[in-house]
Amino acid sequence: MRITPRTPEVRVPKLVGLMAVDAREAAEAHGVLLAAPDRPDFHRTVVDYVVRQYPPPGVEIPRGAVVTVWFDLGEGEGGGGAGVREPRVPGPPGGGVRRELDEPRDPFVGVPY
Repeated sequence: MRITPRTPEVRVPKLVGLMAVDAREAAEAHGVLLAAPDRPDFHRTVVDYVVRQYPPPGVEIPRGAVVTVWFDLGEGEGGGGAGVREPRVPGPPGGGVRRELDEPRDPFVGVPY
């Protein structure tokens, strides 16, 4: 456990990616408090991972200030899981020679016999 010197301000630790129990220990070691609005039972949460935090890591805040952490991604933040991967229509343009050259014309169209 890292002990920070008694200064009026501390730097926010990086908590994203840590399990709840580790995030609590890191916050305590850095002299900040944690709040988790999406986990009312945060003090008992152990293995959920922090996916977002505010304020961001490295910001100086007063000792004892609250850092908010979230364990679930919010609406529109990509928490949809693996899902089904279907090709989008229309597909990307073809590459290679077809893209660089025009399609060949029929040499006999429009030629008198």
